[in-house]
Amino acid sequence: MGHNVPVAQFTDEYGISIHYYEWTVDSPRGVVQIAHGLGEHAGRYAELAAALNSAGYSVYADDHRGHGQTGLAQYGGDLSKIGRPGPGGLRAIITGLRQLSAIIRRENPGVPLTFLGHSLGSLMAQKLINEHSNDYDALVLTGTAYRTPGSMFAGDLAKSHRPIDSATGKRGGTGFEWMTRDETEQAKAAADPLIVEASALKLLSIPDGLRLFGTPSAAVRSDLPILIMIGEDDVLGGEESIKKLAASYREKAGVTDVEVVIFAGDRHEIFNEINRVEVYARLVRWLDSHV
Repeated sequence: MGHNVPVAQFTDEYGISIHYYEWTVDSPRGVVQIAHGLGEHAGRYAELAAALNSAGYSVYADDHRGHGQTGLAQYGGDLSKIGRPGPGGLRAIITGLRQLSAIIRRENPGVPLTFLGHSLGSLMAQKLINEHSNDYDALVLTGTAYRTPGSMFAGDLAKSHRPIDSATGKRGGTGFEWMTRDETEQAKAAADPLIVEASALKLLSIPDGLRLFGTPSAAVRSDLPILIMIGEDDVLGGEESIKKLAASYREKAGVTDVEVVIFAGDRHEIFNEINRVEVYARLVRWLDSHV
C-alpha cells in the first residue's frame, strides 16, 4: 500500500506517456480517482490517499499532461515548460482522465468509482460529468467555482494573501500563501520544482482558457451524488460561486443529492490546510454514506 512515485503509465491519444499513482488496498469498498490542479502534481495527494486507504478506499491519480512526472518526461526534463499541457491542450487532459477511469474500472470490476477534482481538476470534472455522468458513481469537487465570468476569479490568485513587507510596503512572500494557512505546506510548495504559479493566462492557450467556462448540463444524471467542498477564504470561487454551482446542478440537471461544505478560515487547498484531518474525515463520512 502506498507509493510516492508514479507506479504506472499509459499512452494518450497524442502518444504522450501519462504517469499515474496507485495507492491501493485489498478488497476496496470504493475507488477515488483524483484530478489535481493547475501547476501542481498528484504526488501532493499522498497524505489524503493514506487517509482514504485507512478508510478502505483505493486511490488513483495521474500527473496531467505537462505536469509532474508526466511533464518531466514530456519535456525532457525542461522545468521551464512544466504546467503547459502541450498538443491537444485541455481536451487531451480530459480524454486522459477518461482513459485512467477505464483502467480503474478494469482493475476494480464492480467497485464504485468516485471522481474527485480539485481546482483545475474540478473544472475539468464539471466538463467531464456534463457528458459522461454515467461513468461515475459519485462526484466530489474541491477548490472549485461556478464556471462563469464574475463567479470564477481569473487574475493573480496569489495577490490578496501575499504578506506586505513593512520596510518597502510591497507584497512579498512565496506566492503560495493563497493555497493554505499552513506555513510548512507553503514552504514545501515553494521548494518543489514541479509546482509553478497556477496562472491559466500563462500556462493555457486562449482557447483553452475559454473552454474552462460553462455550466452544468441538463444531461447530468439526476441520481449522481455530488459533494462540493471549499475553504471560506478560497479566492478562485468563494461561497456565492459554489452556491450558484450547487443550485445549477439541482435546478438544471435535477440532481437530488448535492451537498455543500464550507470550512471556516480555510484557503484554496483544503487537503493541505491546518485542519486537514477534519477535512479528510468529512470526505470519508460522505463517501461512506454515498458510495
